[in-house]
Amino acid sequence: MSFDVNDLRSIVTLISLAVFAGICVWAYARRNQPVFDEAARLPFDGE
Repeated sequence: MSFDVNDLRSIVTLISLAVFAGICVWAYARRNQPVFDEAARLPFDGE
């Protein structure tokens, strides 16, 4: 089995796509919404 740099690039691209998709799913998950809403209000808590 030969393994060249293009195979490595393809694997890294697929892993990067999977990580990006995972971050998107995590960011838009409904169970994380209260945490993100609280973090969004942090700059205005001192006012």
